[in-house]
Amino acid sequence: MKARYKYRIYPNHIQITKLNQLFGCCRYVWNSTLAHCNQLYSNGKKKPGYVDLTKQFITQAKQELLWLKEVASTPLQQSLKDLDKAYKNFFDSCKGKGKGIKVKPPKFKLRKSRQSARFVGKNYKIGPDKIYLPKVGKIKIVSPVRVA
Repeated sequence: MKARYKYRIYPNHIQITKLNQLFGCCRYVWNSTLAHCNQLYSNGKKKPGYVDLTKQFITQAKQELLWLKEVASTPLQQSLKDLDKAYKNFFDSCKGKGKGIKVKPPKFKLRKSRQSARFVGKNYKIGPDKIYLPKVGKIKIVSPVRVA
């Protein structure tokens, strides 16, 4: 059984800047990949797989855009995986494979909407009163609330 927790965090000013940069990079990767996939779809071409998108929008983009190197790569990869899952759900819904209501296509992420980044695996460490996020640092937390 998987468990998910929500934490209230209290970052300092430097960590707030790093978290905002992380959210912006995740949003950039999502939006640029979505625009590319929409362009391919309008031209009648098939959407590339996750590995090809990772090479193009994370690996090659880090060589051109130096600010992408300043954030952890795991949330960027998770952003692409989430987009891939959103497309899969949309196309399955169009084919009638999914149960329930029709799923809409993925949307662009906006700066003013809810910001998020997912750290998975052993990439982060949780202590009794701090959580460590790579390239952000140790952030003060309050006791977790179990969500699922």
